[in-house]
Amino acid sequence: MKKLSQLFTIAIFFTGLIASAQVQHTDPLYAQMIQMDSQLFEQGFNNCNYKVLEDILAPDLEFYHDQGGVQNKKEFIEATRKNICGSAYGKITRMPVNGSIEVFPMYKNGVLYGVYVTGTHEFFIQPTGKARQKTGVARFSCLWLLNDNKQWILKRVISYDHKATE
Repeated sequence: MKKLSQLFTIAIFFTGLIASAQVQHTDPLYAQMIQMDSQLFEQGFNNCNYKVLEDILAPDLEFYHDQGGVQNKKEFIEATRKNICGSAYGKITRMPVNGSIEVFPMYKNGVLYGVYVTGTHEFFIQPTGKARQKTGVARFSCLWLLNDNKQWILKRVISYDHKATE
């Protein structure tokens, strides 16, 4: 009986690990996080839609960049405005690397409260009148939380392992 109890305990432990693992690409939560990534980067970053950034960034956002330091929400939006959307060198854009995004749900007492998203993205620049050129690649990690209105907000970002294109 003791062995059966031990096996049951081990089975429950591993079931818990599997249940909290990365979601499959076919999972609706994965699709939601891809949509949030698109709002952040395609709308906010690539299309310079500051209203989207205002809406999806937590008031106390923390953005950590391995080459640019730490920024709060105001600093992040201003840096996007100045360095990404207002670059004198051309329009800078970001694209996720296909298949690189991983989504990990976070629960408290069985209730989804957040999602950890990680992946790889590439950056490009398109000088006026010239073809778009890849400038680099980096990894990113984002912590998305559900706010009181059950809307996803971006709470923490770590952008790291930046490498220039050779």
